Amino acid sequence: MTSRSSKATARTSTEARPVARTQTLIKGAGGIGTVRRTTLPGGLRIVTETLPSVRSATFGIWAHVGSRDETPALNGATHYLEHLLFKGTTRRSALDISSAIDAVGGEMNAFTAKEYTCYYARVLDSDLPLAIDVVCDMLTGSLIREEDVDVERGAILEEIAMTEDDPGDCVHDLFAHTMFGDTPLGRPVLGTVDTVNALTADRIRRFYKKHYDPTHLVVACAGNVDHNKVVRLVRAAFEKAGALTRTDATPIAPREGHRSLRTAGRVELIGRKTEQAHVVLGMPGLARTDERRWALGVLNTALGGGMSSRLFQEVREKRGLAYSVYSYTSGFADCGLFGVYAGCRPSQVHDVLKICRDELDQVAEHGLPDEEIDRAIGQLKGSTVLGLEDTGALMNRIGKSELCWGEQMSVDEMLTRIGMVTPDDVRAVARDVLGRRPSLSVIGPLKDKQASRLHDTVA
Repeated sequence: MTSRSSKATARTSTEARPVARTQTLIKGAGGIGTVRRTTLPGGLRIVTETLPSVRSATFGIWAHVGSRDETPALNGATHYLEHLLFKGTTRRSALDISSAIDAVGGEMNAFTAKEYTCYYARVLDSDLPLAIDVVCDMLTGSLIREEDVDVERGAILEEIAMTEDDPGDCVHDLFAHTMFGDTPLGRPVLGTVDTVNALTADRIRRFYKKHYDPTHLVVACAGNVDHNKVVRLVRAAFEKAGALTRTDATPIAPREGHRSLRTAGRVELIGRKTEQAHVVLGMPGLARTDERRWALGVLNTALGGGMSSRLFQEVREKRGLAYSVYSYTSGFADCGLFGVYAGCRPSQVHDVLKICRDELDQVAEHGLPDEEIDRAIGQLKGSTVLGLEDTGALMNRIGKSELCWGEQMSVDEMLTRIGMVTPDDVRAVARDVLGRRPSLSVIGPLKDKQASRLHDTVA
């Protein structure tokens, strides 16, 4: 039997426990699609989206750190750390981590970007407690041992080599360098052979402790989940690891950053014996918080977002000059990129670039006709919804939204914003973005005479 004094002690202990703050951010019909956020006293944010109609759940933890946060000497540290968190904790070996998720038929992975990192596991809804325990353990209890750093160094060097062997991938890193130069946004996420070889376990541990504080993390979970249960499990896991000791901590604000674009009209060429020449022609785009991003999304779709797009029709369908040609946008906290990629025979590179440049200039000066804009709006709406048809995509959406914007937007709100874009909006953003002088990045076996003519493309 519990004594009266022990009851009073228990009650006092419970009452003294810091209270979490919970908000309903998006109220779905009948609870379906409802997004809720709880902020724990230690500054850890937990967002969930409930979908009772599915039998799976994806659990992820987003860290407010990317390659943009690295000094030149630390280039590649964020990605290196991503690898190391899978190598073992105080409770689990590397095999324990992977076998726990494999044993229930789940999948587990992570990715590093320029401004954030994400670790996630997708499992059956009944196995969600296991996924939460494993991923939280990785984020809070990683050992980062010297021997693991040495072993993983070899794997990362092989990953860098694999990227170098794929010029269609490598050219995008080159374009980032062309636009941003030797700045954090211009350096490769993987780092270089020299920087990876120079990183030590001690430096990576310090980087880990600095950037993996709960105030820098967002927990995101989507699927057949109960928000309160997710909060209880996550809180228990972080408290068990001693990671929520600061009861007065508040979450870090969304990143602001500092503009670091270089002068336009730059050309960078890497000579390589490849069958194709891989090119990216582009210019500064928009920051991810710029309200014109919706119009830019429509413009990007119309220009190079599908088989009916202008660039695809002009370069591939009408002339057969390239198999792969598309446009894309990348938005960061304070700036962005707009680029056009094409892979073609080296002898055709100048023809392809001329067509692309002519199309960009034409749209910048005269805009797009209403029918092309209407088609692009419909395509963008459809692809937005179809891209959110699994719990992994939903987890990505709510996690990234919380980390990068500090707010959530329902799918219906997103579709409304896309539908509100007018032809005048698209034409205005086309003038602002496409009217700028472009820069160019090329990887391929171009001869000296061909290479010297590349500067004419951006003149």
